[in-house]
Amino acid sequence: MEFITVKRAANFSKNYNYKEFPFKTPPEILEGIQKTYPVVIVGAGPIGLSLAIDLAQRGIKSVLLDDNNIVSTGSRAICWAKRTLEIFDRLGVASKMMAKGITWETGRLFNGDEEVFSFNLLPDKGQKFPAFINLQQYYVEEYLIERCFQLKDYIDIRFNSEVIDHEQNKETVNVTVRCPEGDYGLKSLYMIACDGAESPTRKRMNLSFDGEVFDEHFLIVDIFMETQPFESDRPERWFWFTPTFHEGQSALLHKQAENIYRIDLQLEEHIDKKKELDPERVKKRIKKVVKSDNFEIDWMSIYKFKCASLDKMVFDRIIFAGDSAHVVSPFGARGGNGGMHDVDNLGWKLASILKDDTSCKILNTYNDERIEAAKENILNSSRATNFMTPKNKMAKAFRDQVLKSATSNQFSRNLINSGRLSVPFKLRGLKLDNEYRNDPLLGSIYVDFPILDKKGNRLFLTDVMALNYNLLSFSKTKIRFSCGLNSIRIGTENNENVDFLDFEGKGLERYSGGLNYLIRPDGYIVGIFKEISSKTLEKCML
Repeated sequence: MEFITVKRAANFSKNYNYKEFPFKTPPEILEGIQKTYPVVIVGAGPIGLSLAIDLAQRGIKSVLLDDNNIVSTGSRAICWAKRTLEIFDRLGVASKMMAKGITWETGRLFNGDEEVFSFNLLPDKGQKFPAFINLQQYYVEEYLIERCFQLKDYIDIRFNSEVIDHEQNKETVNVTVRCPEGDYGLKSLYMIACDGAESPTRKRMNLSFDGEVFDEHFLIVDIFMETQPFESDRPERWFWFTPTFHEGQSALLHKQAENIYRIDLQLEEHIDKKKELDPERVKKRIKKVVKSDNFEIDWMSIYKFKCASLDKMVFDRIIFAGDSAHVVSPFGARGGNGGMHDVDNLGWKLASILKDDTSCKILNTYNDERIEAAKENILNSSRATNFMTPKNKMAKAFRDQVLKSATSNQFSRNLINSGRLSVPFKLRGLKLDNEYRNDPLLGSIYVDFPILDKKGNRLFLTDVMALNYNLLSFSKTKIRFSCGLNSIRIGTENNENVDFLDFEGKGLERYSGGLNYLIRPDGYIVGIFKEISSKTLEKCML
């Protein structure tokens, strides 16, 4: 496929080679035929692209519409968590992300110039993916688009195609698209709005998107710098409260791919944006941070952030995912990761409706679960922001005392909040009629561990998880069932009842011997049993 190099604009990253994806005349205009598609996805960011790939791998065709023809301008979302990497691995792009991205697991917190403490986000090793990698959003979108092209028999990705109207009835959603060759209509059984924080779909539907808007502004700057600005053996997340180089405010630093460093600087409530974005003024600020002038500004922006969510995400045949449904502050990496969790939850449920004639009521579980997850993310995001930017003298006095005592007091350390980093939402309220209903693993995402197959190949649990329900078994009894499950039998010795060996013992550290774990297609453990049958398993399956 041929690409055209894009002429750079002011808000483009200087060190990324943007290319235009070509527009192709849609069949509705070329052939004059209006088709009905299983799914139309609006928005080709990470969430829309990932959902199209997920559905394609489940045999569901989709049309993916985007009003642009290039990847995101600027680095935007950069922190991708372990669970999200497991999802990206299933979608076929994690290996490229790991090769390009910057792996990190340690965070360091400072009060002024004094280090308060550091923390390890993944002390329990023996998993395929690290706690986080940092990788600019434009790379992630590039890899996802390449994957969409590989799945072209299932994904019809249309660039320069803006959705300007839609309406739904009992059978379909009618979508009006504007492209360089005119307007046209298409129909779909479902339309998924992945069109971002300023979602035109949400606005056309006049949906309430109330939330808390924080007064403070933040300057976000990516710089190219060949020498690491701070002494450290490996990339880390550095966060400062009231640093001497940026008095009275807060600052955050991350390393990204290609020697790009992300710096976030808190600004005052009332600022002149044009003045603050003056390159010379920004350079002076950054020079104080990195204590050098040997750097180049790659991209910069000023933002205020909002924590908000829709009251519901499913409106019959129109479904919202990602930032179109919920937004949070960037501290905690809950935006892009939370959106990917939406994809993981929605994809298999939507596919089961379209492919297996499952009742559409299953979408109620997507709505309920992801609304609660959004509430949790917003709560964590708001608490972090309020700790970082105290709203009154009492709040500031509390924060300052916590920071002062944290160097020697573990309890105080637990109170410091510079952005609780993204973890998967835990399903609550699972009422299972068995003796393990109080097990802490129930309702959680499965925990990875290394295994050996029959040929002695070293794998991980995540490598052998199927797209459907999985039954992870540490039982010595050979299991027979008729539910169409993928059986993953784990043992410590080779025998006919074992598929894989727990050769490092990590499986039995994380799970209980003799038990069976029913795992949903999106990785949630929804049943724990000692004795199982098809009937008991089906009871826990949506």
